[in-house]
Formats: sequence, structure tokens, C-alpha cells
Amino acid sequence: MSSSEPPAQPEAAPDSEPRSLALEDWLTVIVMAALALITFANVLARYFTDSSIAWTEEISVFLMIVLAMVAGSAAVARDRHIRIEFFAESGSLARRRRLAQLGALLVALLFTAIAVLSLRVVWDDYRYGETSPGIGVPQWWYSIWLPVFSTLITWRAIGLLRRRSRPADVEFIDPPEQQP
Repeated sequence: MSSSEPPAQPEAAPDSEPRSLALEDWLTVIVMAALALITFANVLARYFTDSSIAWTEEISVFLMIVLAMVAGSAAVARDRHIRIEFFAESGSLARRRRLAQLGALLVALLFTAIAVLSLRVVWDDYRYGETSPGIGVPQWWYSIWLPVFSTLITWRAIGLLRRRSRPADVEFIDPPEQQP
């Protein structure tokens, strides 16, 4: 190895990353494009008519919530969720692995609870015929997505827990010693 070559990095295990985040990535692109188009249309309407399009605010808020849930799913799958680095990155490899496993387990439990509890909200919206305040569509059209995306985040957290429980988890393998 010549001195100009960078040190070799450990090979990533085949399952160290989620198999596919295409769903989250494409949903992010679609939602961001829809938000940009809706906002642009509303700006044009305000500029030319001095009034806004009534439904844009309600749809924009809904799309921002969808975007946050989709991004949350991708963050969990990529292990990029918020943590206190002082605790997560200090200590032995075994301690860091256990903390990563605990974090993934707690995320899975939290979003399982959100999915189960939000099903009750969806059922109540449907049963009582609640309508949205802005455009008057059934409220459950919006609320049904909370348990759906919470379940997606739960599955991503379980996948992360499985990856962090494997003995060959690359993130917790000591890097090779630097040679002079």
C-alpha cells in the first residue's frame, strides 16, 4: 500500500443498510413537488387576483405532515434519527451496540402505540362523519395516513433493530489498525 492511498475501510455487510428506501425517496420527491406546485399556484393566484386558493392551505398542511412521517421513516431506516451523540458514541462497542438496539426498540414501541391509538381517531372520524374545516372532505381521508405511516416507521425500526442485533454489524466492528 502506497502512502498516497487512503486507509482501507471495512467492507459493509450485505444487510448493513435497508434493502430499499425507494418508497420513502419517491414519496419525498412527489410530496415536495406537489407542495411546490400548490404553493406556486397560490402565489400566482394571489398576485393576479388578490385572493388565495382556499384549499391550498389545508392540502399543504396535510402534505407537510406526510413529508415529516416519510422523512421519519427514512431517518429510522438509515439510522439517522436524533440522539445524544455524547452517550451514543462513547463507551465500548458492546455498550454502543446495546444503546443502538434500545433506541431502535423504543422507536418501534412508540410508533406501534401511535399506530394503534390513531386507529381509534380514524374510526371516530369515519363513524361521526367529521369533515375537514377548509374544504369539507371527510376527515378520515387525512387521518388514515397517521397509522399507515406509523406502521411503516415501526417496520423500519424493527429492521434497524435486526441489523443492529447481528454479530457482523459493521458500525460496531473495530476499524483495522492504521499501518505506518
